[in-house]
Amino acid sequence: MKRVQQPYAMTIGEQVSWFLREPDGELVRAVARESGLSPMAATVLVNRGHRADGKLAGHIAPDLKALHDPALLPDMEQACARIRRALDGGETILIHGDYDVDGVTATALLVRFFRLLGADVHWHVPNRFSDGYAFGAHSVAKAKEVGAQLVISVDNGTSEVKTIAELSALGIDTVVTDHHEPPLGELPAAVALLNPKVPTSSTYPFRELCGAAVALKLAWGLSQDLSGPGGTRADLRDFLVAAMGLVAVATVCDVVPLVDENRTLARFGLRALTRSPWPGLAALVKLAGVEAGKLPTAMDLAFGVGPRINACGRLGSAGQAVELFLEDDPRRATERAAELDTLNRQRKEVESALMPHIMEQAQLYADEREHPLLVLAGQDWHQGVLGILASRVVERMGRPALLIGLTGDSGRGSARSVPGFHLLEALRAGSDLWLRGGGHAQAAGCEIETGQIDAFRSAVNEQARKMLNGGRHERLPLSIDAALPLASMTRPLMGELDRLEPWGQHNEEPRFLARDARLAEPPRRVGDGSHLMLKVRSGQTTFKAMAFGMGERAAELSLGRDIELVFTPNWNTFRGKTNLELRVVDFR
Repeated sequence: MKRVQQPYAMTIGEQVSWFLREPDGELVRAVARESGLSPMAATVLVNRGHRADGKLAGHIAPDLKALHDPALLPDMEQACARIRRALDGGETILIHGDYDVDGVTATALLVRFFRLLGADVHWHVPNRFSDGYAFGAHSVAKAKEVGAQLVISVDNGTSEVKTIAELSALGIDTVVTDHHEPPLGELPAAVALLNPKVPTSSTYPFRELCGAAVALKLAWGLSQDLSGPGGTRADLRDFLVAAMGLVAVATVCDVVPLVDENRTLARFGLRALTRSPWPGLAALVKLAGVEAGKLPTAMDLAFGVGPRINACGRLGSAGQAVELFLEDDPRRATERAAELDTLNRQRKEVESALMPHIMEQAQLYADEREHPLLVLAGQDWHQGVLGILASRVVERMGRPALLIGLTGDSGRGSARSVPGFHLLEALRAGSDLWLRGGGHAQAAGCEIETGQIDAFRSAVNEQARKMLNGGRHERLPLSIDAALPLASMTRPLMGELDRLEPWGQHNEEPRFLARDARLAEPPRRVGDGSHLMLKVRSGQTTFKAMAFGMGERAAELSLGRDIELVFTPNWNTFRGKTNLELRVVDFR
């Protein structure tokens, strides 16, 4: 099966300037000596902020021993004590998740964990359309329905003061595991609040875990507590290793920084995916195009696995993805994975139909100085795809965007930002006008009455103008790691770059500039015509190159013409044969 690795949906035009980085030569040589890598691979490391400081080995080959002790999370002791009481007393436990990749994987992780412990465990993830965000009336209703005495939240709960108070009034305790920014005011009165971002977590060494990673920390901490001083029980240890596969999916797809222990979790989680004991997870990885026995990449997760999980929450019920990950029958797991694939194809069709209408409305707010934050709304815009489409608006317009899908007198919106602009800070300027909302610097969401949208748009744009001092959002140049002749892009160099995987947030894929490229064949528009397939040559060296999202630029290319090419190298495996290919980032 072919592995197609597509970049983030970004389409870079000629108006984007190029910035060729020139790191200090002595730094590069020092890093090359300490790491044992070539100067070119060392250049990539230096450009990512690494130095010859004795820590390179730990970055290149992370060790599980470097993971931070879960006991360092404040409230871990209280969480374990309450859960042990529930286990000892045969209490009913409800795992309460969310409908994105992080929430789904975290839910499946803890449900499997508590099933392993023999607990009476149920789970619930909200329906995006009927339930809305995180905790709410549906949460209380589900807890009452299953007779829960303990609710454990994953990937949410930090802001849910009201709902957790309602649960408490019913005699239902709550343990929160989350990673979102805490609210400015009151925190919920949970039995325990495990979140590396809350002020009391200042003793925890790393703030940037995803929700599934915090859930893993709880499972790890409880495993230690249940095992005693003799070491973690073998069955629990095996579970924690397998669970890192789910955590890797969440870490990559929730776009948390791939540094510190996130890098370790992702690296070992990718390995765990090659031998996952859970049929549903294995079936989905296979469906995403990863051949049996092959080590998945972060790109496989971001563009193969993640979209299929998210499609459930966007078009159907995220519970379908949870059921897939809890499925133990291989045949049924394959069927469930195929259902996710069908939903993902439908999701693409919905996006294609809606995007022209969104961009037409965006043109009404063309003045960026007046509208540095786009607030767009439409009746019956499919709420399940608004987050994805908000990202595309950001890419095309160079501004943060909030898209609101209206149904009757109210609507729900998803927002995405540009680098360096704190989205939630701007949106909070209109928080007195929304029904509810939350998020962080780069992504947020809210629910708002239709009649408040104009006032909300004015309030958040006033705040955005203050944050920008009346200016425009900075257009960042395209950062290039190094100039590299095509003949120097060899398999040995690619092997070294593979050691720096996984790529992602704060460990971005390398970009190289080939100044000596020439088209060996006419460009071909492929897929639906939005992509270009190129064959480029320099001397005796020839590469296949894919330019995703650049189909409309075919006219800029002609056979035999010299071009400058910014590219990222990648492996492409088809029918058992692996070739080194290029993914075009930009050309001129």
